Amino acid sequence: MKRLQLGIFASGRGSNFSAILDKSSKGELEADIKLLVTNNKNAGAIKKALVHKIPFIVIKRSMFDTRDDFVKKMLMILKDHNISFIALAGYMKKIPVEVISEYENEITNIHPALLPSFGGKGMYGSYVHENVLKTGCKVTGVTVHLVDNKYDHGPIVAQRCVEVKEGDTVESLSGRVLKVEHQIYPEVLQLFAENRVVVEDKVAKIK
Repeated sequence: MKRLQLGIFASGRGSNFSAILDKSSKGELEADIKLLVTNNKNAGAIKKALVHKIPFIVIKRSMFDTRDDFVKKMLMILKDHNISFIALAGYMKKIPVEVISEYENEITNIHPALLPSFGGKGMYGSYVHENVLKTGCKVTGVTVHLVDNKYDHGPIVAQRCVEVKEGDTVESLSGRVLKVEHQIYPEVLQLFAENRVVVEDKVAKIK
């Protein structure tokens, strides 16, 4: 068992950030939330961080003269906060390859569909659910995966199905999917805290 020192990356309202915080505060997740990283100064997640007295940083490429300066600063921030694991929770920017290398198999992302379907660049939020409905899928779901250098591509750690119901709208479907996201993400992070996730030949397995 290792207590995760979590850095959470979020760009929006921070509902998964809240779900992770809740499980941690209840002792159901062996993790300390050390830092919120966002590229959006108006992110709702910042308000949640303030309420829970969690440090946050707004950092984005446009704030720096060079990409190298940006990457160095991000790595420095993570090191300064003793981050051992990164959870992407609605973060809308690609993680620099240098950060992925530094945290190999220690960065997860959550996606509102059953990857590899409905993933990749531009497939996020309501766009995912719109495409699920357009194609007439009977089942969608949630995927938690490790992060590599491609969008929505790394080893899948866990998935959970959500039924697509007759008459579903983007709003009704996304609401049900979001509830499952809030359940599965803390559970997967706990698996990492318990050292139960191993990656063999680019496939994640749970011991």
